[in-house]
Amino acid sequence: MILVDATDQILGRMASIVAKRLLKGEQVTIVNAEKAIITGDPTRVKEKFKTKFDLARVVNPRRGPFFPRTPDRIVSRAIRGMLPWSKPRGKEAFRRLRVYRGVPEELKGQSFTSFPEASAKRLGTRKFVRVGEVSVSLGIKQEAVF
Repeated sequence: MILVDATDQILGRMASIVAKRLLKGEQVTIVNAEKAIITGDPTRVKEKFKTKFDLARVVNPRRGPFFPRTPDRIVSRAIRGMLPWSKPRGKEAFRRLRVYRGVPEELKGQSFTSFPEASAKRLGTRKFVRVGEVSVSLGIKQEAVF
């Protein structure tokens, strides 16, 4: 089992690495999902997520498409997008993934890994937004995120 700390990890790069590991058959647990970052201008990133989130209300709110609002689900949805979700192999891989906001009690005191190729230190720009901030802009209560 791989324990990953998402603090200051670029969401897309981390998601691609985790998706590959899941397809290899490994169990992956991600903590601190609200501290992962999405690169780009913060206002444009938030607008993009808001547009996706509002799509469900345009046609028929009961039929979808449904997009997540909480940080742990945003991270897991990004990883799901990199898996062959419609095939049994992808669904089995997705079942091996666990994503948490913060660090749960049963995982405290354990050592977590982070991927150097997905580190925010590699960014040449300061334009980024945390997944927790995106969640707050989508309407989740701030106390539930941080």
